Amino acid sequence: MKLSKFIFTFLAFSLFQFQLFPQGVIQDYFRSPVKPGGRNFLSGNFAELRPNHFHTGLDYKFGGVEGEPIYAAADGWVHRIKISTYGYGNVIYLKHPTGHITLYGHLRNFNPALQRYLIEKMYDRQVNELEVYPEPGELPVLKGERIADGGNSGSSGGPHLHFEIRDSLDQAMDPLLFGFPEVLDRLAPTPQSIAFVPLEIDSRINGKFQRLEITPSPNGANYRVPNTIEITGPVGVEFRGFDQLDGAPNRNGFPYFELIEEDSTLLKLLVDQVNFNFSRQFLLHTHQNRFTKLYHQPELKFDFLSPNQPRAGYLNLAPKKEKNYKLILKDAYNNTREISFSLRGKDAVHQVADGTAPPRAKVEYLGNILKIEAPISAEGGLARFYVGAHSFEMLPAYQDAQSRTYLWDMRFGIPEEVDICSEVVIPNIQALIPMAEEKLFAKRGVQMHFEENSLLEDLYLRVEDRGSMTNPRLEINDPNEHLFAPIEVLWDVSGYTGNRQKTHVYQLGNRERRSFVGGTWEDGNIRFKTRNFGTFVLAEDQTKPTIRPLRVNSAEIRFTITDNLSGIQHFEAWVDGKWVLMRYEHKRALIWSEKLDKQAFQGPVILKVTDQAGNVAEWKGTIS
Repeated sequence: MKLSKFIFTFLAFSLFQFQLFPQGVIQDYFRSPVKPGGRNFLSGNFAELRPNHFHTGLDYKFGGVEGEPIYAAADGWVHRIKISTYGYGNVIYLKHPTGHITLYGHLRNFNPALQRYLIEKMYDRQVNELEVYPEPGELPVLKGERIADGGNSGSSGGPHLHFEIRDSLDQAMDPLLFGFPEVLDRLAPTPQSIAFVPLEIDSRINGKFQRLEITPSPNGANYRVPNTIEITGPVGVEFRGFDQLDGAPNRNGFPYFELIEEDSTLLKLLVDQVNFNFSRQFLLHTHQNRFTKLYHQPELKFDFLSPNQPRAGYLNLAPKKEKNYKLILKDAYNNTREISFSLRGKDAVHQVADGTAPPRAKVEYLGNILKIEAPISAEGGLARFYVGAHSFEMLPAYQDAQSRTYLWDMRFGIPEEVDICSEVVIPNIQALIPMAEEKLFAKRGVQMHFEENSLLEDLYLRVEDRGSMTNPRLEINDPNEHLFAPIEVLWDVSGYTGNRQKTHVYQLGNRERRSFVGGTWEDGNIRFKTRNFGTFVLAEDQTKPTIRPLRVNSAEIRFTITDNLSGIQHFEAWVDGKWVLMRYEHKRALIWSEKLDKQAFQGPVILKVTDQAGNVAEWKGTIS
């Protein structure tokens, strides 16, 4: 497919024309990729909070079936095209004369010309997955041209089209800002929870160093927090909620927040563009993937806040001073909701009702703050913190008749132990790992290498080597703490007696579910990389994948392939000694052939499937 002289001239002229204006939103330039001119419904939208990332596009619903025609949103050419099992699955990226890029993901298949183009290259290279970057103009498309059929490929939870618009720097933009009348939204965002959080060690919320989550109450068309919150020192606001579009029950995101104190705007937050280089910064921007933080964080690289300066969004009131606040929520269609709340300043007090005391000291690690809550003791309440060669005496930050709470800022030193009179607490902090520094940490049994870009923020490292020699268990911080880029771990498991060739590192998830991490053996150590904190174990996988034939005939070979532990890594098929392209849908454990030509299959069939532990299963048959 070569670009015609007419189309090339048009695109070159358009490119020149649009270069005269700054990159940005162009109203009505893009046509809907699904049912243009009809009615569309979305299951997901831009800025929606997803596990570990922003959703950076629109998810068009198909009514649960595949095969929906997908159209080019504007004139352009194929910039990237890929067949894959994971992520966006089968995906097309189009480049447009404006410099914008549109993305069409989770496709069932491409149009015949594009499908043939990619399949030929896959047969030429004998690979079952491939991403290609065609030359500009090599594969032109026209606005409204059918480029694919909608599907459920990749990491998709059901048939839909994932559609993105990106700028010339490959940053995701909110497609709804470009104007798609096929999508209707007359509903304002709905609040679920508002959270008040302490931002410094001397901060208090209703007298305590605590996170306070409150469900707002309806107040006409808007919402309010019914009771006045007492604060000491700077506190921040976090918000959890959703938006809905007309005719769809799905809970989506919305891009705009505004925090108002009395009649003055303190802070605006607008998520209308996402830089993929910083996408994992999402884990700083949110609390546990659920709450949006509405205050400045010095380590955060996203530029969503206005003003984006230190202490923006820090709420602080003098004692007895009371102020009214509003949190304005707005979706891409300017549907607006307000949440009102009141704060009152209060002096820090020593006596605070804190509920039932724990039976023994309870230790929490909250960023740089070490919090110890313990029952009242007849032996006294003065605690002694031992830091290196120094010791520091400290009274409880607050207490009541049952419990006492101590707070320690670990930026001033990490305590080896804390004597709270009734018992000695040993904090499990091994080291402070500063962000933006390469660092090597070593203790008995474990070495960890942090690159300059590994951390999102300063890390107070906690490492415990538990379990037995034959069943070791390594715990590194908490799964709710996050890394930006992988760290490398060298773990001494020299007492392990299993088959090392088939043994790898796995991370434990919910209900002790094991996820393959990998690793290579070096004598009695295993070296692995991880971008997640949590609990790591060793597991031995000596079981071959399972292959079950569904259809083996002259028209097609089709199988299900499954693995009991480490997961499928690789597969290859041959018919009559010739390599055959196999497509794979991991959600259905389904694998099937795609021919380069219409010639019938005949002769011996071999399918080899390898799991991540190196176990190989082989199926043989014959098509006569």
